[in-house]
Amino acid sequence: MGHRLSKIYTRTGDSGTTGLGDGSRVAKDDLRIEALGDVDELNSSIGILRSQIALSSIEDKATWDKSLSLIQHWLFDLGGEVCIPNFNLVLPVSIEFLENDIDRMNEALPMLKDFILPSGTLVCSFAHQARAVCRRAERRLMAVHNRDQNIQAPSLQLLNRLSDWLFVASRTLQRAEGGSEVLWQKNINDTIDQ
Repeated sequence: MGHRLSKIYTRTGDSGTTGLGDGSRVAKDDLRIEALGDVDELNSSIGILRSQIALSSIEDKATWDKSLSLIQHWLFDLGGEVCIPNFNLVLPVSIEFLENDIDRMNEALPMLKDFILPSGTLVCSFAHQARAVCRRAERRLMAVHNRDQNIQAPSLQLLNRLSDWLFVASRTLQRAEGGSEVLWQKNINDTIDQ
């Protein structure tokens, strides 16, 4: 087991820098720290989604909880990679799992003919919110990779595939609670009373 934190505040960040896992220090607004923060926010969003599913009327809660637990662990691994440059924790098996699960969920969904608004049941809406945070984390991680060239391919793929998984999950969760998708209306302005 690693080091245990017995004292939470260290005062080492009071000057505007923070330590990375390799012992180096960077500014708190460094791209790497921004990416780490976005991955942390994404993991927290997944935690909220998990909690909301547990409170919902969805029947297969155990399957959802298992998948979301795996995702949270993979995101924690990703945070470790971002915090320790050139360190590998994210494995291709995570991408394979997400792809297989996307295919499984998609089998029961109708083909998309219109754009979907990020709305619906509370569970569905939390999945959309997590998807949006995931896309931001992916953009930030790519910025770190473009600058430092030390983010591994599975890490970049994980966030890309996870955002797809969250989109399909939002559609599946909406149906699991008996709802229908909220579709974008191309000519919505025509419905406004002038």
